[in-house]
Amino acid sequence: MDAAPDVPLDSSPVETFAASRWTQGNFVFPTKIVVSPQRVSRVKSRLFGSNEETIPMSKVASVHIKTGVIWSEIVIESAGGADPITSYGHRKTDAQRIRDLIEQYQSQTR
Repeated sequence: MDAAPDVPLDSSPVETFAASRWTQGNFVFPTKIVVSPQRVSRVKSRLFGSNEETIPMSKVASVHIKTGVIWSEIVIESAGGADPITSYGHRKTDAQRIRDLIEQYQSQTR
């Protein structure tokens, strides 16, 4: 029997947060942040394929949220010195949920 396409093989919970189409750079293909107990990823779709940046949960150093009137910017920094994951145009509640999930998953692994 084949696994469902949206369910990871290890059946761990995965939450996906899409940026608003009303924000810069997200009109056609909105950026998505995918958070699982193992990793946090930024997925930017393109006409042909996609661009994905991933940081293992154990390597996340900090999460910064910059809020505006409606939308928020989230910056997830790596402890390994790699470029941070940055995403614009998320609702404030989604940005806070991303931060809370990362903190929750990190506390479970310590």
